Amino acid sequence: MRQKLVARFGENVPRYTSYPTAPHFHPGVDAAVCRGWLQALGGGDEISLYLHIPYCDKLCWFCACHTKQTRHYEPVTTYLRSLHAEIATVASLVAGKGRVRAVHFGGGSPTMLKPEDMVALGTALRNSFGFLPGAKISVEIEPNDMDEARLDALAEIGMTRASLGVQDFDPKVQKAINREQSFLQTKAVVDGVRSRGVESVNLDLLYGLPHQTKASVSSTVAQALTLEPDRIALFGYAHVPWFKKHQTMIDEAWLPGPAERFAQSQLAARAIVDQGYEAIGLDHFAKPGDALALAARAGTLHRNFQGYTDDCCETLIGLGPSSISQFRQGYAQNMPSTSEYRCTVDDGGLAAVRGIALSNDDRVRGWIIERLMCDFAFSAIDLVERFGEAGQRLLLQSSSMALHDPVRLLELDGDRFVVPAESRPFVRSIAARFDKYFEAGTARHSAAI
Repeated sequence: MRQKLVARFGENVPRYTSYPTAPHFHPGVDAAVCRGWLQALGGGDEISLYLHIPYCDKLCWFCACHTKQTRHYEPVTTYLRSLHAEIATVASLVAGKGRVRAVHFGGGSPTMLKPEDMVALGTALRNSFGFLPGAKISVEIEPNDMDEARLDALAEIGMTRASLGVQDFDPKVQKAINREQSFLQTKAVVDGVRSRGVESVNLDLLYGLPHQTKASVSSTVAQALTLEPDRIALFGYAHVPWFKKHQTMIDEAWLPGPAERFAQSQLAARAIVDQGYEAIGLDHFAKPGDALALAARAGTLHRNFQGYTDDCCETLIGLGPSSISQFRQGYAQNMPSTSEYRCTVDDGGLAAVRGIALSNDDRVRGWIIERLMCDFAFSAIDLVERFGEAGQRLLLQSSSMALHDPVRLLELDGDRFVVPAESRPFVRSIAARFDKYFEAGTARHSAAI
């Protein structure tokens, strides 16, 4: 049965970190629209901030992030001046009407910043926006960047969660993806952030990489678990060379097929759960006392562009090229070109060039998709109470899936539509059934497993 599901539902589908997904954004949502959405924030609104650092000092061939390699720091210095200008412009539009609950530094490699530049960014954010007490600060860390001064800088900006990319500890795999990083090097960074009082450590692991086998994945997971991370993210490598040309450096003959990818994912997941971690959504794991696990048990787990989160803010403001902002009204994305971004924000403009305003139908479908991705279930009563007639229409579609699909993608349990355990690895494909843009779209996506 599992192999039949792999064959049928191993197609390429969105990751559903938003709905509608980014390929359906359009130029109708521009800087003027984004400006209006920023100015419409309320005094009691809570905000999350995402800062994008689009540079790395070495390009990993597996990476699908918006980034570029630079061997010199001058472009980074120039970029940071523009990022500070965007922070000032956005803060002037928000004008104290919202308070910051969470900040996430992503990239690229945020930790390639010089320590003084990281501290300056943290200071600028706190001087520009009102922060709630206990605001969470998370940073994506590239262990190859790290030294004592950078660890001290992260402590100074108040980092509360460190997220380290591991991918795989096997040297053959690391060479194939141009990311050499030893276990001891990773351990030193984990020990370094914990010695500075960081309360949470997340490790990112990948399966489906070139030359990976079940044995190499098992070994990597076993080593990662010795570091006792608070959270683990287990992602399937997204091979999208039509989108990221540097992935052509990876020979597709080295990649495991769908059945092997699925076996690797299941083996890794079992090993992590066997060590007492709770499975969170499709691809995250957390210790039982972690905030992510608590949110999952309470039914308050969310999903955004950083993946699964306990962050309940309705507003996410993205800063930097290609970053995406989320508002009650819809999504807005900044231009991807760093040079165009700099010209725009240096003159006091906003960098948003595309996005989508949410229709009522989008909100209903988005809520169903998020609950499926987070809880593998949603309540029929909740659906109709929240969305009325629009919810009723989607209720009919859900009932048809539950009653007539022989593959049992959804089952009706009381008032809840539930994804059965054997179908949960394919929840992205199930979510796609509720995506009205998917069938008509021409976007290419990564494999569902």
